[in-house]
Amino acid sequence: MNKNTLLVGALCAAIFSSCNQKENIKTIIIKNNLDFKRTFETVELSKEFLNVEDLTTLAIKDAETGTLQITQTVDNDGDGTFDDLLFQPQIERNTTKTYHLITITEAEKLKADNLCYSRFVPERTDDYTWENNKVAFRVYGPVAQKMVENSIPGGTLSSGVDAWLKKVEYPIINNWYKKNSKRPGAYHEPSPEGLDNFHVGSSRGVGGIAIKEDTMYHISKNFTKWKTITTGPIRTSFYLEYETWQAGNKNIKESKLISLDLGNNLSKFTTFIEGTNTISAGLTLHEKDGEVTGNTERGWVSYWEPHGDSEIGLAIVAPEHTFIDFETYNTEATDLSNAYAHLKVHNNKVVYYAGFGWKESGQFTTSQAWKNYLNKFSQQINTPLEVSLKN
Repeated sequence: MNKNTLLVGALCAAIFSSCNQKENIKTIIIKNNLDFKRTFETVELSKEFLNVEDLTTLAIKDAETGTLQITQTVDNDGDGTFDDLLFQPQIERNTTKTYHLITITEAEKLKADNLCYSRFVPERTDDYTWENNKVAFRVYGPVAQKMVENSIPGGTLSSGVDAWLKKVEYPIINNWYKKNSKRPGAYHEPSPEGLDNFHVGSSRGVGGIAIKEDTMYHISKNFTKWKTITTGPIRTSFYLEYETWQAGNKNIKESKLISLDLGNNLSKFTTFIEGTNTISAGLTLHEKDGEVTGNTERGWVSYWEPHGDSEIGLAIVAPEHTFIDFETYNTEATDLSNAYAHLKVHNNKVVYYAGFGWKESGQFTTSQAWKNYLNKFSQQINTPLEVSLKN
């Protein structure tokens, strides 16, 4: 064997070794135990689970088709290092599917629009607003609260959650605030993108919390601190903090992590709370001309109501070990009639999901279609995808 042959053989071996190293580092196996296809569910792969030091050079591809998946890295604690790698597999019913974890250069990464977006909005007092390709929401900050307390027009005193009714897949937050800055109230008017005509006031809106003491519900004021954690093609998430507040004789300490994933109509609320063993997440009843329904076994409560020239469904969904029951609370006091989901607090934390489906967006044309979505969503959170790793 001559030197040229040896050189070529060594080169081929090096290339093969490099390709092997680049391609199949680890195999991710995902199992769907439910009797329907799973699509817009986010799988979180931590550094510890993957046993890697750096997530930024990793990508995921379908083992069968070789198709790269859209991924997003998240720095949960703000220390400058990414903690989780996110992606949304598509898995048929009662099926196991395999993906490969590979190394990849920045140029080779699959590009995707950042449809999951949130930000603090100082130009509109101090809202915090978030959206994905289906829905949008906002909550109100301390400046808006002080304006009300000081009788300054334009403020909002509420810890309720506002719904922004969008009917396009692309982001609308910045466009709507830009329109509003040029002409106050512009986003309240109908447009091809939708509009903000959802009244919150002091109600719970879509998922704000209350604590029931005897027959009375107690609520906090506006958030006092905020921090954006991530935006991207798969998830946006952020942190809110509230001043300690009173619920009867209880001192309540509250903060929360809110996230919204691609393709979901419900935001995830992870509420950290001290001073109570239960909370009640609420849905405003507006004119009380809709229908409250619920399913204690599935862990959801819904309110389907007429809304302008259309209809809208609101809902709270919680894991089965968290959901206690639900209640329709009617009162003559303005904005304080709500449908409530009563939820257990576990180790000073409670997780639930809240959101809406607007008929005019074309997603849910009947209340039954909305209920079907909630039943599926409940099954998904109570029977999560099983994820395993094979080296």
